Amino acid sequence: MAREFPLEKLRNFGIVAHVDAGKTTTSERVLFYTGMSHKIGEVHDGATVTDWMDQERERGITITAAAISCNWSKTLEEDREDKSKMFTFNIIDTPGHIDFTAEVKRSMRVLDGAVVVFDGAAGVEPQTETNWGYADEANVPRICFINKMDKLGADFDASVKSIHERLSPKAVRIQIPIGAEDDISGVVDLVTMKAYRFGGTMGMDVTEEEIPTDLVETAQKWRGELIEKVVEHDDDLMEAYLGGDEPSLEDLKKTLRKAVLANAIFPIMTGTALKNIGVQLVLDAVVDYLPSPTDLPPVQGVDPKDEETVVERNPSDEESFSALAFKLQDDKFVGQLAFFRVYSGTVKAGSYIINSSTGNKERVGRIVRLMADKRTEVDEVFAGEIAAMVGLKEVKTSHTLCAVDSQIILEQITFPAPVVAVRVEPKTKNDQEKMGVALKRLADEDPTFTVSTDEETLETIIAGMGELHLDILVDRMKREFGVEANIGAPQVAYRETIQREAEGEEKYVKQSGGRGQYGHVKIRIKPLEALPEVAEGEVVKIPKNITREDHFEFINSIKGGVIPQEYIPAVMKGCREAMGRGFVAGYKMEDVSVELYDGSFHDVDSSEIAFKLAGINAFKKAAQLAKAVILEPVMKVEVRTPEEYMGDIQGNISSKRGTLEATEEIGGKTIVNSKIPLSEMFGYTNTLRSMTQGRASMTMEFDHYEVVPPNVAEDIKKARGVDS
Repeated sequence: MAREFPLEKLRNFGIVAHVDAGKTTTSERVLFYTGMSHKIGEVHDGATVTDWMDQERERGITITAAAISCNWSKTLEEDREDKSKMFTFNIIDTPGHIDFTAEVKRSMRVLDGAVVVFDGAAGVEPQTETNWGYADEANVPRICFINKMDKLGADFDASVKSIHERLSPKAVRIQIPIGAEDDISGVVDLVTMKAYRFGGTMGMDVTEEEIPTDLVETAQKWRGELIEKVVEHDDDLMEAYLGGDEPSLEDLKKTLRKAVLANAIFPIMTGTALKNIGVQLVLDAVVDYLPSPTDLPPVQGVDPKDEETVVERNPSDEESFSALAFKLQDDKFVGQLAFFRVYSGTVKAGSYIINSSTGNKERVGRIVRLMADKRTEVDEVFAGEIAAMVGLKEVKTSHTLCAVDSQIILEQITFPAPVVAVRVEPKTKNDQEKMGVALKRLADEDPTFTVSTDEETLETIIAGMGELHLDILVDRMKREFGVEANIGAPQVAYRETIQREAEGEEKYVKQSGGRGQYGHVKIRIKPLEALPEVAEGEVVKIPKNITREDHFEFINSIKGGVIPQEYIPAVMKGCREAMGRGFVAGYKMEDVSVELYDGSFHDVDSSEIAFKLAGINAFKKAAQLAKAVILEPVMKVEVRTPEEYMGDIQGNISSKRGTLEATEEIGGKTIVNSKIPLSEMFGYTNTLRSMTQGRASMTMEFDHYEVVPPNVAEDIKKARGVDS
């Protein structure tokens, strides 16, 4: 089987935005204009293609990232059905709600570009900032699309200003709207200096015409700014421009593309997806300015046999196969689907690959291309493509899949820790058996969802990114797995840590006739410092005597064999186990560095279990001296309110131990930014509605963990039944 389209004609991009900015509506237009859907589905009708889950259609929000493959020929191309003029798009429509932020983060890791959608009446909103940060981390080139220009209060210039102030000054207009609100009728392209109108069925008839006379001066002004920003990236163009020569259309596009690929310019486009204005031109811009896999540097990873050796893979079908599994999804018809992005080489259905993250060899059962919840089976997938495998047994999110004879481990995706927990109890014994299976499947799919058991009460505790996140997962457990369960009240996922260095020693000796037990360790614990910043592409070299895991570091400083090497992992395991129980209020302890620096052993009586127990008890002794404290999640909260309620809202924030950060005006409303502990935020939406007669809205997302004040720590300990 041969590749249908050349690699340079492939575009992998995501559509990302804050909740309710019109992202899914934009995706539905894309499907319609690319011929993948013969009817436009609307969010308000519950008939969208990309929002295919029952919960998504009922609530009108996106919960899971949907992948779509489609083809596109540029809008004004004469023979658009000619295959040689077509481009292949792999598009991922991601959620906007903060509770499903993991979907955006993992999607960003495997995409080459992104279209960031903004609400023209609201400008930059909190989740847009978070998504922009994820794109910065992944170094993903972006196009900005200011949507909803037909909405009451839509203001293109104010939205651009908010992008410059809150995201990046490198964003540059390449379009301006013709009219606004009810009067919007098209867009002016500052690159071609032409106006575009959208008529016919669902805006499918795009016409190019001269710029309206009342907009010529404005267009010339912003085109001048665009050219100034673009010529900075080419010395010859800059020299010619300073000499009075404007760059040609070809040179302008070519240099703008170069700047976009380098994340030096973020083009700003505009329109309204709901009124079918501007979407086709965004797809043209994806072709013109966003990268194909061949525009990107080789992907880097490490050799599984020697993790200090950096290995590269070029985006080519001729290289050895390497891919990253970025998402798991349970399918009631075929079982588990593992979504993957191929970075190099090809993979065929029925072939054998290796999961280099685990060392397990796997057989690829079937391979499917995706159209949200519909699938097309294919025999082979090529470099640069996104698809899903059926039949893998041990794969998890972020695992590397590669050729058996040429292995590589690609960089893993890191996810934020859950901040809200609830107790979940099956209603019947039959439900209890099914609940275990359901929770495991859901936890495999979603890295921000965790399942644990309270050691004292033996109750099952599920934790996630917010109340909505857990509500959706419990609903899925009922619908997809038939599990009925009682749910407790939401609880905050507190953590514990230490604030200073301390030492602990334990000599575990037990004699009970026959062979005894002996393990003796001396450890030093201290707060874990963040890893040093490294240049892009570099790998942090960790000395061989240090084991670094998530929020934990273990340093083996044993010299001269005072403790044999085979017992050292048991000490580390004991320290980790001790951290799992906490010492202030029984919450999991994090961000601790443990150094094993001395000890002793017995030739006959020493064992792994003795050293593990010695590690647990030594850690307990050290933690009691290291000023252990409780940490609480603090949320970044943004309230949008009419100005007359500002005083009440600010007073309410202060009463919740909140800190006011800043206020600003956008779209006739005042935006209040603050940081508030999560424990104070349950039920806040209802409080806000009653304070403002339902006229204010609120969004929040996790920001950081912070030490709780002493009086709050006492209340937490009392609630946990812990003596002070």
